[in-house]
Amino acid sequence: MDPLSDVLRSFRLTGGVFLDAHFTSPWCVVSRLSAEDLGPFLATPSLLIAYHFVIAGRFRLTIEGEPTIEVRAGEVVLLPRNDVHILASGSGLAPVNAYDLVQPSAGGGIAQISHGGGGETTHLVCGFLSSEDLYNPLIAGLPRMLKLDVAQGTSRDWVDASVRFAASELTEGRFASSSVMSRLSELLFVEAVRQYSATPGDQDAGWLKGLDDPRVGRALALIHRSISCPWSAEALAKEVSMSRSAFVERFTKLMGMPPIRYLTLWRLQTAKLHLRETQKTIAQLAHSIGYESEQAFSRAFKREFGLPPARWRDQQSMQGSS
Repeated sequence: MDPLSDVLRSFRLTGGVFLDAHFTSPWCVVSRLSAEDLGPFLATPSLLIAYHFVIAGRFRLTIEGEPTIEVRAGEVVLLPRNDVHILASGSGLAPVNAYDLVQPSAGGGIAQISHGGGGETTHLVCGFLSSEDLYNPLIAGLPRMLKLDVAQGTSRDWVDASVRFAASELTEGRFASSSVMSRLSELLFVEAVRQYSATPGDQDAGWLKGLDDPRVGRALALIHRSISCPWSAEALAKEVSMSRSAFVERFTKLMGMPPIRYLTLWRLQTAKLHLRETQKTIAQLAHSIGYESEQAFSRAFKREFGLPPARWRDQQSMQGSS
């Protein structure tokens, strides 16, 4: 049971690679991932995460209000807020708009950039993760930049092999399969989040902070493992050997909401996943996520998302077929 993977699956993050970029120093570009960049891949998403994987060379990345970081070959930097950012070979350079440099592939494959002054070479693969959901509690708790050294990740062998495959395909003028690149994008994100959560520091309240706490993390595991169980605050507190009041206070401080509110939101997010991807009836779905009746589930769903579940499913079907 892996709560992190569970959360990612629930919010159905999809990913891919959209740009192969070659720079020679001196160079400096300003960029922000847009829906237009992803036109060939998917409909307009609600949430976007950009990332840059360095195959060769290095660059400096700057976001307004944050310290500049250097990203080197074998590292990936992710931007969970999809902020406007500047990539450069050095300091003090005037940026040009990266969008103006993009050249579509003649064969309809991945777009490319070739730009710079002829000096040291930097080769980037630029990718994305997206979600149809506006709110994701995991992403809301992440910093504006996440840097990952692929060699340090728990899935480093798979990621390294996938990156090498993608790089060789791009070098030969081919585009690695979308399924491989989508899986690679997801793995890079998971590994970056794992590294961040394991780094000593004072992260904000949120899912990762709660997961790192032995008692709250245990409660989260119980909720995710048995979503249909009729959990109460008292029952969860007993399972983690705490008093009800102490447990609720601790959970709320770390997660930003009381445990039963979290359980309700998680059930409803899980319901959205099943409404999109299964043919379960509303009654079957209500029972599977812990509601005693279809009516109680429908009321809770409408209160949270503005539509009853049957109408929400119909709306998703119409959007998917358009």
